[in-house]
Amino acid sequence: MIPSLPGFGFSGPTRSRGWDTYRIATVWAELMRRLGYARYGAAGNDWGAHIAPEIGRAAPEAVVGVHVTQIFSDVDLAEFDRTSPEERSAVEEHEWFRRHMDAYGYLQTQQPQSLAHALTDSPVGLLGWHNLIYRGALDADFVLTNVMIHWLTGTVASSMRIYYENGRSRRPSEPTTVPLGLAQFRDDIHAIRRFAERDHANIVSWNVYDAGGHLAAHQEPDLLVGDLRTFFTGLKQ
Repeated sequence: MIPSLPGFGFSGPTRSRGWDTYRIATVWAELMRRLGYARYGAAGNDWGAHIAPEIGRAAPEAVVGVHVTQIFSDVDLAEFDRTSPEERSAVEEHEWFRRHMDAYGYLQTQQPQSLAHALTDSPVGLLGWHNLIYRGALDADFVLTNVMIHWLTGTVASSMRIYYENGRSRRPSEPTTVPLGLAQFRDDIHAIRRFAERDHANIVSWNVYDAGGHLAAHQEPDLLVGDLRTFFTGLKQ
């Protein structure tokens, strides 16, 4: 099952407040229960990588494991190991992204409705805004299809509000406990395992690939599918 996020695409626009990643995870866990799934795995990218571990937190007795392509953890600059090339590189990449690529994140976290009025009135403006984040080997059809789904479903404004809602959420203090697997791709946000393990107590798979980027399902589908299969197969042992 591949649900679309509330407020995104085919789920249609949300009309109430509070749709952060924790609420979405709880709702999806309830959806799976009502559909009759007693045991299942969760996988996600981008916002899905925030939500999938929370599904495991919401329904640990049902979720056999969680697979993600990013692990978003707060990095304590006072604690990271400056002698580690991997940690130093990851911190530098985070800082570069914050300074050069995260304008959309700041604006949508702080003032999503201001921008929403403009973009719901301009398909060209919406295309330009989406292209702030599309990097790497992405063909025109992929980009136009994603933008068109937002446009035709009327979810331009509601899809922005997840940033606002999550920016005001209180993150759970305890780590997740269900088995977690990471498939990290070359041109994507790089996690630091030491910090990731503070948020996730049961990381059982951590694979790094020298290809692909933030949209690995489109860019490197074979690598991603292989990692998913290996991860969930391993949980059966």
